[in-house]
Amino acid sequence: MDVYGFCLALGGTGLAAMAIGGLSHVGHVGHGHGGHAGHGGHAHSGNGHGGPGHAGQAHTAEMHAGHAHGAAAHHAAAQSAPAHPAPAQLFFSLLSPRVLFALLVGFGAGGLLASPLGEPWRAGAAVLAAAAFEGLLVGPLWRMLFRFESSPAATLESAIEDDARAVMGFDANGQGLVALDVDGQVVQLLATLSADDRARGARVRSGDLVRVSSIDAARHRCTVRIPDR
Repeated sequence: MDVYGFCLALGGTGLAAMAIGGLSHVGHVGHGHGGHAGHGGHAHSGNGHGGPGHAGQAHTAEMHAGHAHGAAAHHAAAQSAPAHPAPAQLFFSLLSPRVLFALLVGFGAGGLLASPLGEPWRAGAAVLAAAAFEGLLVGPLWRMLFRFESSPAATLESAIEDDARAVMGFDANGQGLVALDVDGQVVQLLATLSADDRARGARVRSGDLVRVSSIDAARHRCTVRIPDR
C-alpha cells in the first residue's frame, strides 16, 4: 500500500468513527430531552398533592433556572470574547480531526485516481482533490447533518407574549385551562386572567385566543390577558 492508499484508509476510518459517534450523541441528546419533557408532565399530573411535592418541584425548577442562567452567562461571555483573526481561524480549523480526516480521504482518493499522471502531477492532483473533498462535500454535509445539535430546546418561559387557546371557558374567578405551543409540542397550563381584564368583566370562552403575560413554570401556571384587537 502506497502513501495514497494509506491516507485514504486512515481518513475513511476516522471519518466513519466520528460520524457514528456524532449520530449516537445526537440520539442520546434527543432521548434526554424527551425524558425531561415526560418528567415535566408527571410533575403536572401530581400538582394536586401536598406541600412537600410543591417544594420539591420548586427546588428542581430553581436548579434548572440556575443552570439556564449559568449557561446564558457562559454564552454571553463567549460572544463577547475577541474572535481570532482570519488566518488564525483557518489554522485552528485545520487542526480539527474531522477536517484532517476529510483531507486525508480526499488526498488519498485523488492520488489513486491520478496515478496515470505520475509525480509531481499526481501529488498536485491529490492536494486539489483533498481541498475540494473537504470544502465542497464533507464540510457542508457535516454542518447540515449536525446543525440541529447546537439548537437549544425552548423553555416554557419562551412562550411569554405568545398566544394560547382556551381549552375550556374560564370560571367566574377568571381561571381556566389553556393550551400553547412550546417548541412544537402542545402544553396545557392552568391560567388566570389578568386583574385588569377581570375588573372590566372580560370573559374567556372555550376556543378563545388569549395572550400569555407571565408563566410560573414550577407550578405549571400562567397569567393571560385578552389580546389587543
